[in-house]
Amino acid sequence: MPQDAFTINFITKELKTVLRGGKISKIAQPEKDLLTFIIYTGKRSVKLEICLSAKHNRICLGKSDAPAPKTAPAFCMLLRKHLQNAEITDVACVRGERIAYIDFLCTSEFELAKMRLYCELMGKYSNAVLVKDGIIAGALKTTAIGESTRRVLFTGAKYCLPEPQDKVSPDDEAGVAKALAVDGDKAKIISERVRGVSYATALDVVETYGDGVTPRQVISYLAGEKYEPCVTFCGGKELDFKVRSASSEKVLYPTLLEAQTEYYEALLGKARLEDERRKLLSALSAGIKKLEKRLAVINQKLFECEGAEDIKLKGELITANIYAIKRGADGFEAVNYYDENCGKIKIALDRNLSPADNAQKYFKKYQKLKRTLASVSEQKEQAQAELDYLNSVKSHIVRGECLKDFEETREEMQLFGLIKGAPEKKKNAPAAPFRRYEKDGFRILAGRNNLQNDRLLKSVSPQDIWLHTQNYHSSHVIIVAEGREVPDGVMLAAAEICAYYSDGRGASKVPVDYTRRACVKKPPKSNAGFVVYSEYKTLLVSPLPHAELAVENN
Repeated sequence: MPQDAFTINFITKELKTVLRGGKISKIAQPEKDLLTFIIYTGKRSVKLEICLSAKHNRICLGKSDAPAPKTAPAFCMLLRKHLQNAEITDVACVRGERIAYIDFLCTSEFELAKMRLYCELMGKYSNAVLVKDGIIAGALKTTAIGESTRRVLFTGAKYCLPEPQDKVSPDDEAGVAKALAVDGDKAKIISERVRGVSYATALDVVETYGDGVTPRQVISYLAGEKYEPCVTFCGGKELDFKVRSASSEKVLYPTLLEAQTEYYEALLGKARLEDERRKLLSALSAGIKKLEKRLAVINQKLFECEGAEDIKLKGELITANIYAIKRGADGFEAVNYYDENCGKIKIALDRNLSPADNAQKYFKKYQKLKRTLASVSEQKEQAQAELDYLNSVKSHIVRGECLKDFEETREEMQLFGLIKGAPEKKKNAPAAPFRRYEKDGFRILAGRNNLQNDRLLKSVSPQDIWLHTQNYHSSHVIIVAEGREVPDGVMLAAAEICAYYSDGRGASKVPVDYTRRACVKKPPKSNAGFVVYSEYKTLLVSPLPHAELAVENN
């Protein structure tokens, strides 16, 4: 990403136009390296994001809301103390450096003060430093007094800019000419020898003018004579946002701020989605492994109970032959009357017990194994049902396409005890919407997870059509019939959507059962998403997402 001095210069110019005169109404620090400011500009409120992480450092306008921690970090508290209700008087950048700054006019009951927030967007060295009259009031990342470092960053020290890099100025024609005189990759040469230019920007310079690019062309490009904010793509995926680009695969935007916001919303949205998926799958995997171990123990006990009838037989044979068994014998051989061939069987005895007591010992062991078998069989049935349920949760997580798909899944896992803590209940918080489609005047609804599947069943009428894949975990799908006969085309589309949101997505053909909602029952105390149904028919369909029928599914 071209978060270089060239790009930051344009970003700060646009931010100045938007934010100048605005007042800070809210400050938060949702993440360790992320600061957010809600700023009222007189006409509307905008959200300013300052990210100081190594990978995604930026200063931009944001859209999405990130939950703030219950206890604000120290630097956030410092910003609130000094900048709450402060007016923004200027937004600019340090020339040739990846450093933006915001000037504030801070008013309090006792004084009127000017403060400056430096945003150093320098990869792993990114930082935010609040300065008053050239003295550091606080920094997001500080240095200790005894630490060996060229820059001192702690409260009360004088703020100094980072030492300039040993590169030529972007308006020094002689210096740029000397740099270009070296043979090699011109884009790499420009980015390594011209101050404030990233490789991505240098690559655009070379793509615009060719390998024979002249010093004057480099200076002309960096002076910003042409302004065409865009997001570039590669294979349909967002690649970068740029001031301008020679790429043919791009989407233009009115401002660089809009291009930057859209790029990061897409990029970080995918990152948040995969991060949440990873966390949920990790917690779920632990639960699945625990259940699998439990089932292994149960199966071992069942294996041990398989000889229960043989134990009973030995007790009965001892009783039948009790007259012939001598006390103190450690075993005897008896004819097995239950065997059609009347074969002989060897029976071990405890020489310290009488023949009658040996028989009772076998009968007691048989009764114990019988009780164990009944108990363990029930445990196995319960554990198998739980494992099947967890696999259904896993199926929904794997198929999740946006964060809405995971909202209730996390709650579901908390209720099941897979994630610590009780679900957070937000007042008047709307439930995540179902996936919605429309086909030939019919609404098609699909659940995103097990809790939604249950809610979907409760929200439709008995005559609506319910669909679910056969022998696969899948979303519950409903065709809202409203008393009408459902056409074959609508039924087929709903079945294909059901197959797509199932474990059978990768198969060429998937069987999908369908019936009236009235024929679908949820057993008492059953897990979320579990139902039984009757009077159904089956369609064999190919899994298809039918994005063209979707109505606001993200």
